[in-house]
Amino acid sequence: MKLKRKICLGIECTAHTFGVSILDFDGNVISIINDTYIPETGGLHPRKVREHHLECFDRTITMAMTQANLSIKDINLIAFSQGPGLGPVLRVGALIVRFLSQKLKIPLVGVNHCIGHIEIGRLKCGVKDPLTLYVSGGNTIISAFESERYQIFGETLDIAVGNFIDAFARDAGLQHPGGPKIESLAKKSKKYIPLPYVVKGMDLSFSGLYTAAKNLLKSRDYNRRYNLDDIAYSLQETAFAMLTEVTERALAHTNKTEVLLTGGVAANKRLQEMIAYISNEHNAKYKVVPLKYTGDNGAMIGWTGILKYKEVGADDIEDTTINPKWRMENVEIPWRS
Repeated sequence: MKLKRKICLGIECTAHTFGVSILDFDGNVISIINDTYIPETGGLHPRKVREHHLECFDRTITMAMTQANLSIKDINLIAFSQGPGLGPVLRVGALIVRFLSQKLKIPLVGVNHCIGHIEIGRLKCGVKDPLTLYVSGGNTIISAFESERYQIFGETLDIAVGNFIDAFARDAGLQHPGGPKIESLAKKSKKYIPLPYVVKGMDLSFSGLYTAAKNLLKSRDYNRRYNLDDIAYSLQETAFAMLTEVTERALAHTNKTEVLLTGGVAANKRLQEMIAYISNEHNAKYKVVPLKYTGDNGAMIGWTGILKYKEVGADDIEDTTINPKWRMENVEIPWRS
């Protein structure tokens, strides 16, 4: 029986997660499956992540189709993460979707990963025009829709906040992912250790904070005057205060009446408290993306692809080359113009 509703296959493949989602053109998520590479030691090695995704992509797509009770022949559109991200990893996703698109003659659209995080937040949180704080392992961006694009009002000058927290967690001997473990340790302490607080205009720098926190682990005072709980509490309070300051300043500048918190680090309850507080101070509606959609996932790619496709149609195959350094303010947003 022919389906009455149109269906999109969304594929996320920028970093550690190979994510697949099936959703209809009204934004109803029918299935969502993630397969995430977790390193035994150290951080993400692009080659190893690439190998993981090549090994799991067929199984993950099949699981998503099974969960949705659909076949690949029911798909009307394929959307994929075209960038930014790790080059070798992005190529895996591009290779898969181009093959499916050409073999099955299904329209294909490339999506900016960062914008995907915003659009799934607008959909799932019911916000229309938010100031967005997007915090993850690879990105730290404060943005808002202005002049037909998602303009960046502040960002990290070096490492992203999620990457910084994960790197410190590894130095402390904690297994990846480090964010939830640092959050748990921080809840056990109220002892603040002064750490570098670096805000430059509307931008932030976490490298000095990371070095200082790492040095505390090597100090003779470690486990004498303070412990790992105290360091976790201090680095989290410092980093999140920096993010809150810049977000509040952008909120005052843009006069937005909604604030959206998204990305993997958005799951942190302490960060949620701080952003909720400044939103309330400015009488702005505050929303955090549901946990299911905060991290990388295929639904955010699929939904953004649907929005793009409805306005401008499919991409030509020659326009689907990956763009590892694709900045969000360089992307036209026709569905909001």
